[in-house]
Amino acid sequence: MSATTADARPQMSTRRRMTIYFAVLVGMFMAALDMQIVATALPTIAADLGKLELFGWVGAAYLLATASVTPFYGKLGDLFGRKPVFITAITIFTLGSLACGMAWSMESLIAARVLQGLGGGGLMTSAFGILADLFEPRERAKYQGYAAAVFTLSSLIGPVAGGLISQTAGWEYIFLINLPIGVGVILALALVMPRFETGRQPTIDVPGGLLLALAVTTTVFWAEEALGSGYGGIVPYILPVIALVAIVGFILVERRAEEPIVPLRLFSTRTITLALSISVISGVATLGMLNYFALFLQTVTGLEPAMAGLLFVPSAIGSLVASIGSGYLVARTGRYKMFPVAAMAIGVVVLMAFTQVQSTTPLWMICVMMFFFSFSIGLQMQTLMVAVQAAAPHRDVGAATGTITLARMIGASLGLAANGGLLTAALTRVGNGLSEATASVMPGTMNDMTPAAIAILPAQAAGEVVTGFTLAFADLFHFGALLFAVGFVAALFLPNVKLGSKEAGEDSAQLQPAAE
Repeated sequence: MSATTADARPQMSTRRRMTIYFAVLVGMFMAALDMQIVATALPTIAADLGKLELFGWVGAAYLLATASVTPFYGKLGDLFGRKPVFITAITIFTLGSLACGMAWSMESLIAARVLQGLGGGGLMTSAFGILADLFEPRERAKYQGYAAAVFTLSSLIGPVAGGLISQTAGWEYIFLINLPIGVGVILALALVMPRFETGRQPTIDVPGGLLLALAVTTTVFWAEEALGSGYGGIVPYILPVIALVAIVGFILVERRAEEPIVPLRLFSTRTITLALSISVISGVATLGMLNYFALFLQTVTGLEPAMAGLLFVPSAIGSLVASIGSGYLVARTGRYKMFPVAAMAIGVVVLMAFTQVQSTTPLWMICVMMFFFSFSIGLQMQTLMVAVQAAAPHRDVGAATGTITLARMIGASLGLAANGGLLTAALTRVGNGLSEATASVMPGTMNDMTPAAIAILPAQAAGEVVTGFTLAFADLFHFGALLFAVGFVAALFLPNVKLGSKEAGEDSAQLQPAAE
């Protein structure tokens, strides 16, 4: 199989190209499904392995490991080629899945999740890097739209599959099911995908990578544990200081590195800088908000868990329609700026509408709002990825892809913590204003109230508590709407460029016009 330089898109048959594309999608699906399928199985896992106090670390360990290695994979793909890096990532992920399935204690499961995360961190970044090698920018937008549908599919299948597998075959098989899939993807890529020679001397920026991993890990850990859990003492103050020192050291190292993990020259491009900023903002406002909708629907509207779960179906459909539709339109027109602008505007309107939701709000209206909230996510996620990849020099496509993936991850982590802290503070404030009659029949504070606890309260007290939750969640929605508004302004400043097209005889590797 002949080598191909990184600066020339490989000449392959359509069948071979689509085989590679499908294998990459399967690899992405494994990583996307993992968090969804594990979440619903965690209660069963905790009941079997014990140590409920370590419950949260099963997810946090995977997230921390993923965040720490994501930038490495992007750069390694630029240096060594996407094929060996992607195969390495999926091999580590598959071995980590085997280790998870063989875990005998909560501690061993957490350790195995770290190993799994070290591989999972490379699946998304390397996958989008491969798509950049396979397709020219306008065509890439369409196929990345289909790739974004993988996330929707995982969100639909994951929760159901996690509960079903853990209750029938056993929780171990939610991990062991990855083994045959992972081996199949590895074999397919090993046999079909060509090795793209980069023509560059592999020089790994170890100091820069370690400093970035330290900065990212401490930031995510602070967001997930310190801020989100409301830790006291000195912990919340030490972690941000460590992160800040690591970031300063990282910048100093990257300025002198021969092959920096994140080339600082990327930030001299307005498109990339704005896209990264919007990705962090939207990560806080969307991915960091989505997890709280189930609690909102059950407490404020009084829906049963099963019915509240069904309302996420319109949400998944909205993301699917927007991802595929925007990808198709970008491929047809070469224009992408309109989509993040529209996404931010829709987000403002939808979250302001959520502030008006009450227990009497019709379900069809909530379905419409859920649809358009995720519609806004689908409009901007893959279009910003296309914008960053098109604006970056080809030699830095992997690094740029890893950086925007990391930006979203940091945004989501900060969003989960910030929204959690904001909700806790709001519930505390609302709880202080409850009537003595309601406070006397409550089993705890407002922060202790669950949908089940609200259901057994006297009607008048339950109504007051629900009103309190409505006011508290309004703070979250106003905060999210404000973030969307900031993202809208940032999106307006994106250059209104046009992606090249082979059919139009334009340079597929450049923006048209290159007005940066």
